[in-house]
Amino acid sequence: MDREETSHPTAPATETVTISDIAHKGDGVAVFETEAGEKRLFVGGALPGETVRVTISGEGVNERGRIEEILHASPDRVEPACPVYDRCGGCSLQHWGEHAYLAWKRHQILEAFLDRGLEIELGDCVATGPASRRRAVIAVQRRTGAPVAGFRERLSHTVVEADGCLVITPRIRASLPKLIKISHLLTFGAKGAIFTVLDTETGLDVSVGEAELPPERRQQAIAQALDLGFARFSVGREIVVEAHPPVIRFGGIAVMPPPGAFIQAVAAAEEAMAGLVEAAVAAALAARPKKAKGPARVADLFAGCGTFALRLSRLAQVHAVENDKPALEALSYAARHTQGLKPVTVEARDLYRRPLMAKELSGYDAVVFDPPRDGAAPQVKELAKSSVPVIVAVSCNPATLARDARYLVDAGWRMSVVTPIDQFLWSHHVEAVVVFEKR
Repeated sequence: MDREETSHPTAPATETVTISDIAHKGDGVAVFETEAGEKRLFVGGALPGETVRVTISGEGVNERGRIEEILHASPDRVEPACPVYDRCGGCSLQHWGEHAYLAWKRHQILEAFLDRGLEIELGDCVATGPASRRRAVIAVQRRTGAPVAGFRERLSHTVVEADGCLVITPRIRASLPKLIKISHLLTFGAKGAIFTVLDTETGLDVSVGEAELPPERRQQAIAQALDLGFARFSVGREIVVEAHPPVIRFGGIAVMPPPGAFIQAVAAAEEAMAGLVEAAVAAALAARPKKAKGPARVADLFAGCGTFALRLSRLAQVHAVENDKPALEALSYAARHTQGLKPVTVEARDLYRRPLMAKELSGYDAVVFDPPRDGAAPQVKELAKSSVPVIVAVSCNPATLARDARYLVDAGWRMSVVTPIDQFLWSHHVEAVVVFEKR
């Protein structure tokens, strides 16, 4: 790397660097030697093999390069389709051709497992398409002039207008002016109000966070939400008005999620995950000893509103465990009001502080777990001690999935193929599903 002279001693340094890799959050990485040792510079928007001229800002671990000129472009570089891609933080890899982009996502999983000393068989990455994000978290921010609805700029609290967003569903995209309109009735800080918008079969379910609705404006908000055509409008978890119960279907089973509930962001990605989970559980039940006592039983841990539990209840009795009580209530209500399902029981329980112990897990034919990004270490340590024949892990974080897999492998479990799922198109995030069987 050659440092170029700058015209002023306090002006930002300009460097010419070669990108060797893409970091786990989607930035290009340039590695070079300095007098102090090896240095890594992160460059947003750069691709492996490229030579770029960058302006450097920040210090130490926060030092970053901003591309001023691409001197040698990667053959995998494509023109981003989004008009605000260079500013919006919602997508970080739209400039990368699909084949190389999906290969990198697979590699992220491979590297995470290798870091834990685990060699894996990796399946093809399940891709998702544009305009498919049915659940979006959108910020509305007041600035000089009209408010703006969209996503944060990279490394900033500033909101970039998302009226041309290519990943959210058309109905959510069309709702952005409506979110701005109703935001005038709310009070919130400079960072903006956060709208979680879920595109359901009965309309948009809109839940606002980091904002308050003054009591004197409540009736006006009710009238406006109805006029704007929202199925439901909530502030925090308090429902302000519900014109129609919002409905999401899990394997055809109708569920009315609570305000702001976690729902898999893309229906096609959810179907892919569910297909893998159902196949693994069905195989476990088929291998069940003929002389086994009692009905087949499955546990779904971190069950949410029933993404997997409700589907699996067509195959076996299901015990669903989740810390979010409103989500569990939605799951239970759906199970009670759907014909043809086997019994579903629910338990509100913090599986980080109070995991199901190995003895409690005795008698289950399969266990499914789909934890938050932190993974499920306390619960997996108990699973590793258990006699459950099949465990299915669903994860949105390769690093914590690999850590949890290490516990199971060390306890004698055998891993199946790991299947990557690209639920968050053009972002650095990747989901994965893997099955563990007792040796």
